[in-house]
Amino acid sequence: MTEGHSTLSAMVFVDLSLLTMLFLVAIAMLRSRHLFAVVMLSGIYSLLSAAFFVSLDAVDVAFTEAAVGAGISTVLMLAGMLLTSRREKPVMPGRAPIAMAVVFITGAALIYATIDMPAFGDANAPANAYVGKQYVERTPNEIAVPNIVTAVLASYRGFDTLGEVLVVFTAGLAVILLLGFGSARGGREVSDQEDE
Repeated sequence: MTEGHSTLSAMVFVDLSLLTMLFLVAIAMLRSRHLFAVVMLSGIYSLLSAAFFVSLDAVDVAFTEAAVGAGISTVLMLAGMLLTSRREKPVMPGRAPIAMAVVFITGAALIYATIDMPAFGDANAPANAYVGKQYVERTPNEIAVPNIVTAVLASYRGFDTLGEVLVVFTAGLAVILLLGFGSARGGREVSDQEDE
């Protein structure tokens, strides 16, 4: 067996292991009725997704998933859970025909939209023929970053990435302000309610 073949089989094993763990964590999230466990499992799911992105050589996406999915989202969900009960309320199973109709219509529209898509890896596809081709050709000479996607996000689209980071930061700050963390008024209201 050649070295390249053994490396490929090891990567396939790692990818299949991560996908299996993702599937098991998703099933555990669906079956759990404890909200704290669901929040923790969602953080684990995000970390496993980040590891899967690393195995696909998408380090920038993995970093974003780890920071936003496992980090900020978990903290915000735990903060929101402080304002709710710790357990999911029992819900009577029923049918929602309007929701099912919306799901089927949306799914059919998405499937219909994929009919016109170019074949995977098609060299004549618009993504590969115009701007994408320029990035592939110019990145090694202009930017000393081996990963082209990272070079595009950090250099060619640096201001755009900075804007996205500012949007995420502003959204997190707005949620914290809406929940009233660190405000003296919110602490007094809680203590007044406890006195009553």
